[in-house]
Amino acid sequence: MALQTENLSADALEAFSSLAAAIGSELHVALPGIIQSFDSESVTCVVKPSVKGRSMDSGGEVASLDYPLLVDVPVIFPRGGGCTLTFPLREGDECLLLFADRAIDFWWQNGSTQETTAARQHSLSDAFVVPGPQSQARRIPEISATGAQLRTDDGAAFIEVAAAHDIRVETPGKVSVKADGGVDVTSPTVSFSGDVTIQGNLTVAKNATAQGISLVTHTHPGVMSGPNNTGAPQ
Repeated sequence: MALQTENLSADALEAFSSLAAAIGSELHVALPGIIQSFDSESVTCVVKPSVKGRSMDSGGEVASLDYPLLVDVPVIFPRGGGCTLTFPLREGDECLLLFADRAIDFWWQNGSTQETTAARQHSLSDAFVVPGPQSQARRIPEISATGAQLRTDDGAAFIEVAAAHDIRVETPGKVSVKADGGVDVTSPTVSFSGDVTIQGNLTVAKNATAQGISLVTHTHPGVMSGPNNTGAPQ
C-alpha cells in the first residue's frame, strides 16, 4: 500500500520529509569523479568525487559537503572473451563513479558469487570507476561521424573502421609490428610510397619488375664471349 502524504499531519509530513532527505543524502548511485592516481598492478584508482554532496543538521539546515577521496576503487575496462581494452589512466582524467547495491569486499577479493560482508547499501566504500565521461571543459574535439576510432585525444593518431568497410591507420609517429608467427597479407595490390628496406631474404613466387622490366624473364642484348659485359636488361 502506497503512503498517502496528503493524509499526514503537518508535523508528520515534516518528519517524513526530513527522514527522506536524510536517507537520500546517504544514498549514492553515480557521480562524476577525477582520478588522482592509478595502480596498474591492482587495477584500482584513487578518485576524488567532482560534485559536492549535501548534509543536513538536526535543525534542518543544509550545507555543502566535500566527499572524501575514494581509494582502491576497481576500474571497469571493456572486457570479455579473453580480451581487454585498456587505457593508460593518468592523474586528472575524468571518470564516472558507480556505487554497488551491496558491499563488494568478498567479491573483489575472490570473484565468483560471495556473501555480502556488511549491511551497507550504495556506499562510498563500494565504488567502481568507468573511465571516459567528459565535461565540456575537457571534451574531445572532432569526433568522427563516419567510423569507429581508437584515437589519441588530439585526434592526430587513430585507427578507424568506417561504415563503408574501409580501415585506416594514421599517425605522426611510428608504426611497429612484431609478429613471431609471421605476417600474411592477402590483397590484389599493395602500394608503398616511400623507401623499402628488407633486412632478410626476399623470395618472389611469381614475377617481379623494376621500372617495368621483369626480374625473372628479362633478356640481355649484346651478348658476346670474352671479357665484354652484356647490355642492360630488357
